[in-house]
Amino acid sequence: MMSSHANGNRPITLVAVVTAFCLLGDSMLYVVLPIYWHEAGLTSLWQVGVLLSVNRFVRLPLNPLIGWLYKKLPLRAGLITAVLLGAFTTAGYGLFHGFAAWLALRAIWGVAWSLLRMGGFLTVIAYSDDTNRGRLMGRYNGLSRIGSLFGMLLGGTLAPIVGLSAVSIAFGVVALAGLPSIGIWLPRRGAGSPGKPSTAAAAASPASAADTRAWYKSATVRKAIATGLILSMLQAILTATLSLVIETNYAGTQTLLGIALAGTALAGVLQAVRWTAEPLLASSFGRLSDGPKGRLPLFVAALAASAAGFALMPWPLPFALWLAAVLLVMIAGTAVSTLMDALASDAARTASVVAVMTAYSVATDLGSAIGPAASYALAGWSGGLVPAYVGSAVVFAAIALWHLPSRRQRDAAPDVAGSA
Repeated sequence: MMSSHANGNRPITLVAVVTAFCLLGDSMLYVVLPIYWHEAGLTSLWQVGVLLSVNRFVRLPLNPLIGWLYKKLPLRAGLITAVLLGAFTTAGYGLFHGFAAWLALRAIWGVAWSLLRMGGFLTVIAYSDDTNRGRLMGRYNGLSRIGSLFGMLLGGTLAPIVGLSAVSIAFGVVALAGLPSIGIWLPRRGAGSPGKPSTAAAAASPASAADTRAWYKSATVRKAIATGLILSMLQAILTATLSLVIETNYAGTQTLLGIALAGTALAGVLQAVRWTAEPLLASSFGRLSDGPKGRLPLFVAALAASAAGFALMPWPLPFALWLAAVLLVMIAGTAVSTLMDALASDAARTASVVAVMTAYSVATDLGSAIGPAASYALAGWSGGLVPAYVGSAVVFAAIALWHLPSRRQRDAAPDVAGSA
């Protein structure tokens, strides 16, 4: 297996940058479509909500199929297919109009994203080992999220000037820029035996056949998948309700660095700050987790910080204190996401890589889909969002206790996925 820093950095960086290019169009829609939905040929605002969520629900049944395909295909083939689909859907936002056409485009994007995400996971696993997996997973997560940042910033800036269609076509062309890189720099063969073609699964998995058949019996694997499901649900609550929390407790405008911002603008700025800092933070957290103490102590600390921040956020605190709580949650969220992906990858290395990462992807997609719906359902109660945030804080704390390393695990660092 190619696990050295020199051999591992280039493929992982390449796949992360390609993913970032493909994310430009999807992320742009979250800022632009709620305002320019008429330009897309939509007839009602509810259609915007459907289009922004359908790709996520499409991924739930598709992830097992994507996992099966990666057992049969080389990694290059999956990534090239993903880039072509991503570029087509992004350009399609500018070429096609109407709800039915956009519904099809968003469903196709769901396929592209599943291929990209699974390809990214398999690349990190194939080109890493227990000494650098956290750092390389942080590198992948951080670099790929730059696409979300620039998609929102450039899309929101350019759409009022040149229109949604022109921006979409331009982003589609940019997405295609990843194809030559995959063709030139991504190895044609997997990380398996020299001279033998390898599928993505074979490149990433060192497990025996017995391990492959019994992956679902592993307590470590089940724990990673369950934790991923719950954490993705909790983190989706923040993204979906941050604007509502601001509008509820801080109506009107608030001053940030001398600039008066309305609630939605403030939420956008805070999210942009997180995505700007995420490349550096994710890599740093990943590198720390590769150290002699392993991932679990840092993971537990990040969960505890998330619990504290979530417990403070729904209350009308002094604005400076509330802002500090939000920034704490966002920094801790970057650590939680990076370390959770690394822990799931650790668990996958002990079993069937594709099967485990497919189950993990399904679980995290399901959690991301449930989180916003659950939070807004709770918001209808008399307590507003307080039950959702306080309840989330309790769950974060419970997960932290669940993952506290035992004395055996502390003595045997670095750990592998926090074996239960």
